[in-house]
Amino acid sequence: MAPPAPRTARAVARAELTRAILDSAQAQLAETGPAALSVRAVARDLDMASSAVYRYFATRDALLTALIIEAYDDLGDQVDRAVAERADDDFLGRWRALAHAVRDWAVAHPHQYALTYGSPVPGYAAPTDTVVPGTRVSSALITLLSDAEAAGIRAPQRAHRVPAAEKAAIGPILDHVGRRLSPGYAVRGLATWATLFGHISLELFGHMHQGVLDYDVHFSQVVDQVGADLGLGG
Repeated sequence: MAPPAPRTARAVARAELTRAILDSAQAQLAETGPAALSVRAVARDLDMASSAVYRYFATRDALLTALIIEAYDDLGDQVDRAVAERADDDFLGRWRALAHAVRDWAVAHPHQYALTYGSPVPGYAAPTDTVVPGTRVSSALITLLSDAEAAGIRAPQRAHRVPAAEKAAIGPILDHVGRRLSPGYAVRGLATWATLFGHISLELFGHMHQGVLDYDVHFSQVVDQVGADLGLGG
């Protein structure tokens, strides 16, 4: 196979300026939050005309979408790397790796976490481009639970009794996972996802301030408890 053609100077310059625009927008997120993101402010920061920035991102929402996708993919990459370090049949280890990777990323990138898992940005409707990056962590969790269930791992018996009303309530989720998970494990997976992100949000947004004195210790306990609830051990 022939090596790829080298990028032209124009392509390199465009990539570098795109990166600079995104970096400036990231700095804005930290200072003013996503609702106040301004293309004009980015242009001033980079000593550019606003019209020049719009040649890279046609609207403020397009720039916001790029930031969201980048954050989701950065988180997804960190989770994938952490889980890949565990043996396929080490289900508890994979769960611990996934959960701690999410929290580690969130603590290191609080503004990106707030952008992706915080309050919706007024007036912004995320396009379908964000769906696949935004579901990378949940897909990793589904894969873990599917592998565990296929290996004969079973959660406590109550988790397998799913009434018809609940099946109807989470119908879209059951349709999404198909035969990869039984309804009982799908319910547990949804609860696990909510526990993971809910707990991290409580910590990052200050809702456990002075209530929890050591977040690392407490989070590890929560992760192991959830692992036991899933039947993975712990």
